Amino acid sequence: DAAVEEGLLDKKDGRYHFSHDRIQEAAYNMMSFLDQGRFHFSYGMALLPLAAGEGDDSILLTAANQLNLAGPEAVKEKSQNALVADLNLQAGKKAMEMSDYETAYSYF
Repeated sequence: DAAVEEGLLDKKDGRYHFSHDRIQEAAYNMMSFLDQGRFHFSYGMALLPLAAGEGDDSILLTAANQLNLAGPEAVKEKSQNALVADLNLQAGKKAMEMSDYETAYSYF
């Protein structure tokens, strides 16, 4: 709660949020490149079940983007390679349906 007192974080409904985008950006930039990749990978993997079940295209695309930001070095298990590849295929197809061919190419 010291960060709340300092004005770095806001607390609402028991959850913490950065009080400003610049503070979030500074905290992110203080992380090592490897830690940034791990963060993106864990976030993308956490979104996978939601992307599969929701039918919300934005969750699918966000999950794919996060996993791609993590980079291939973030993958720890070979089984995850197939999950990431399948998600990128789904995201690429979805982007093509939306006529966003440049983005679709980045997923393929």
